[in-house]
Amino acid sequence: MNNRRRLTGVVVSDKMQKTVVVEVTRTYRHRLYGKVVSDSSRFMAHDELGCQIGDEVSIVESRPISRRKRWVVEQRLQEDQAAASVDEVEV
Repeated sequence: MNNRRRLTGVVVSDKMQKTVVVEVTRTYRHRLYGKVVSDSSRFMAHDELGCQIGDEVSIVESRPISRRKRWVVEQRLQEDQAAASVDEVEV
């Protein structure tokens, strides 16, 4: 296995072609006050798998693909159940 960074997050936008926006949330304790703080970052990732909004995905660091894309969707960990049920009703 290589030593590229891997992050897990949720797809928040899929409006572009072969690109998704993944929001990665991390929680940690504040050093001084001890309060639990949640921090989120958004990454644009290249998507060949066809992920949809709400899917939980794993992204891996890659070479620069475009000006803002430096990540690639590695695998889809969990599909959004609400979106899947809506698709079944429409068919």
